[in-house]
Amino acid sequence: MKNMETAVDTKYHSIMLVDDNEIDNLINQKMIEAAGICTHIFVHSGARSAIEFLKNIEKLAKGSLDLYLPDLIFLDIDMPLMDGFQFLEEFEKMSDLIKDQCNVIMLTSSLNPQDLMKAKKNKHIIKYINKPLTLDNLRKI
Repeated sequence: MKNMETAVDTKYHSIMLVDDNEIDNLINQKMIEAAGICTHIFVHSGARSAIEFLKNIEKLAKGSLDLYLPDLIFLDIDMPLMDGFQFLEEFEKMSDLIKDQCNVIMLTSSLNPQDLMKAKKNKHIIKYINKPLTLDNLRKI
Protein backbone atom coordinates (compact mmCIF):
# COMPACT_ATOMS: atom_id res chain seq x y z
CA MET A 1 0.00 0.00 0.00
CA LYS A 2 1.25 3.46 -0.91
CA ASN A 3 2.28 5.76 1.93
CA MET A 4 -0.42 8.47 2.16
CA GLU A 5 2.17 11.19 2.73
CA THR A 6 3.56 10.60 -0.74
CA ALA A 7 0.15 10.06 -2.31
CA VAL A 8 -0.16 13.71 -3.32
CA ASP A 9 2.87 15.46 -4.80
CA THR A 10 1.74 19.08 -4.54
CA LYS A 11 2.70 20.86 -1.35
CA TYR A 12 0.99 23.95 -0.05
CA HIS A 13 2.06 26.18 2.79
CA SER A 14 -1.44 26.42 4.24
CA ILE A 15 -5.05 25.51 3.61
CA MET A 16 -8.16 27.06 5.12
CA LEU A 17 -11.40 25.17 5.75
CA VAL A 18 -14.60 27.22 5.97
CA ASP A 19 -17.64 25.18 6.98
CA ASP A 20 -20.23 25.59 9.74
CA ASN A 21 -20.33 21.81 10.24
CA GLU A 22 -17.59 21.09 12.76
CA ILE A 23 -17.66 17.34 12.07
CA ASP A 24 -17.04 18.01 8.36
CA ASN A 25 -14.21 20.37 9.32
CA LEU A 26 -12.63 17.70 11.51
CA ILE A 27 -12.93 14.99 8.86
CA ASN A 28 -11.58 17.30 6.14
CA GLN A 29 -8.72 18.42 8.38
CA LYS A 30 -7.76 14.79 9.06
CA MET A 31 -7.96 13.96 5.34
CA ILE A 32 -5.67 16.86 4.45
CA GLU A 33 -3.26 15.96 7.26
CA ALA A 34 -3.18 12.32 6.11
CA ALA A 35 -2.46 13.44 2.54
CA GLY A 36 0.47 15.53 3.81
CA ILE A 37 -0.13 18.31 1.29
CA CYS A 38 0.34 21.34 3.55
CA THR A 39 2.17 22.64 6.58
CA HIS A 40 -0.71 24.54 8.24
CA ILE A 41 -4.48 24.16 8.30
CA PHE A 42 -6.74 27.01 9.42
CA VAL A 43 -10.29 26.01 10.35
CA HIS A 44 -13.23 28.42 10.48
CA SER A 45 -16.78 27.45 11.37
CA GLY A 46 -18.19 30.53 9.67
CA ALA A 47 -17.55 32.62 6.57
CA ARG A 48 -17.52 35.88 8.52
CA SER A 49 -14.67 34.73 10.79
CA ALA A 50 -12.74 33.52 7.73
CA ILE A 51 -13.09 36.95 6.07
CA GLU A 52 -11.96 38.68 9.28
CA PHE A 53 -8.98 36.31 9.46
CA LEU A 54 -7.93 37.26 5.92
CA LYS A 55 -8.40 40.99 6.65
CA ASN A 56 -6.28 40.70 9.81
CA ILE A 57 -3.50 38.93 7.94
CA GLU A 58 -3.51 41.69 5.36
CA LYS A 59 -3.24 44.36 8.08
CA LEU A 60 -0.54 42.58 10.09
CA ALA A 61 1.65 40.94 7.47
CA LYS A 62 2.53 43.98 5.33
CA GLY A 63 4.56 42.60 2.45
CA SER A 64 5.03 38.96 3.38
CA LEU A 65 1.45 37.84 2.87
CA ASP A 66 2.46 34.66 1.08
CA LEU A 67 3.84 33.29 4.36
CA TYR A 68 0.49 33.65 6.12
CA LEU A 69 -2.27 33.43 3.55
CA PRO A 70 -3.82 30.09 2.70
CA ASP A 71 -2.96 28.76 -0.75
CA LEU A 72 -6.32 26.97 -0.87
CA ILE A 73 -9.64 27.82 0.73
CA PHE A 74 -12.17 24.99 0.90
CA LEU A 75 -15.49 26.84 1.12
CA ASP A 76 -18.94 25.48 1.92
CA ILE A 77 -22.01 27.15 0.42
CA ASP A 78 -24.78 26.73 2.99
CA MET A 79 -23.76 28.47 6.21
CA PRO A 80 -25.70 30.73 8.59
CA LEU A 81 -25.06 34.49 8.79
CA MET A 82 -22.84 34.53 5.68
CA ASP A 83 -22.98 31.83 3.02
CA GLY A 84 -20.19 30.83 0.64
CA PHE A 85 -21.29 33.19 -2.11
CA GLN A 86 -21.51 36.12 0.33
CA PHE A 87 -17.97 35.19 1.42
CA LEU A 88 -16.89 35.47 -2.21
CA GLU A 89 -18.49 38.93 -2.49
CA GLU A 90 -16.38 40.10 0.47
CA PHE A 91 -13.32 38.25 -0.86
CA GLU A 92 -13.66 40.17 -4.14
CA LYS A 93 -13.22 43.46 -2.21
CA MET A 94 -9.85 42.36 -0.83
CA SER A 95 -6.46 43.31 -2.23
CA ASP A 96 -5.12 41.67 -5.36
CA LEU A 97 -2.33 40.16 -3.23
CA ILE A 98 -4.90 38.16 -1.28
CA LYS A 99 -7.01 37.26 -4.31
CA ASP A 100 -3.94 36.12 -6.26
CA GLN A 101 -2.57 33.99 -3.42
CA CYS A 102 -5.78 32.27 -2.30
CA ASN A 103 -7.48 29.78 -4.60
CA VAL A 104 -11.04 28.90 -3.64
CA ILE A 105 -12.51 25.42 -3.92
CA MET A 106 -16.22 25.00 -3.28
CA LEU A 107 -16.57 21.95 -1.06
CA THR A 108 -20.28 21.48 -0.57
CA SER A 109 -23.11 19.03 -0.15
CA SER A 110 -25.27 21.18 -2.43
CA LEU A 111 -26.63 19.33 -5.43
CA ASN A 112 -28.39 22.45 -6.71
CA PRO A 113 -27.40 23.01 -10.37
CA GLN A 114 -27.79 26.78 -9.83
CA ASP A 115 -25.03 26.67 -7.19
CA LEU A 116 -22.75 24.86 -9.63
CA MET A 117 -23.47 27.40 -12.40
CA LYS A 118 -22.93 30.33 -10.05
CA ALA A 119 -19.64 28.80 -8.87
CA LYS A 120 -18.44 28.25 -12.46
CA LYS A 121 -19.03 31.94 -13.19
CA ASN A 122 -16.89 33.07 -10.25
CA LYS A 123 -13.28 33.74 -11.27
CA HIS A 124 -11.93 32.90 -7.80
CA ILE A 125 -13.30 29.36 -7.71
CA ILE A 126 -10.87 26.89 -9.25
CA LYS A 127 -12.87 23.74 -8.50
CA TYR A 128 -16.31 22.59 -7.31
CA ILE A 129 -16.29 19.41 -5.21
CA ASN A 130 -19.21 17.63 -3.64
CA LYS A 131 -18.62 16.39 -0.09
CA PRO A 132 -16.97 14.35 1.22
CA LEU A 133 -13.41 15.41 0.53
CA THR A 134 -11.40 12.41 -0.60
CA LEU A 135 -7.77 11.64 -1.32
CA ASP A 136 -8.75 11.36 -4.99
CA ASN A 137 -10.21 14.92 -4.85
CA LEU A 138 -6.97 16.15 -3.29
CA ARG A 139 -4.92 14.49 -6.04
CA LYS A 140 -6.92 16.31 -8.72
CA ILE A 141 -6.35 19.79 -7.28
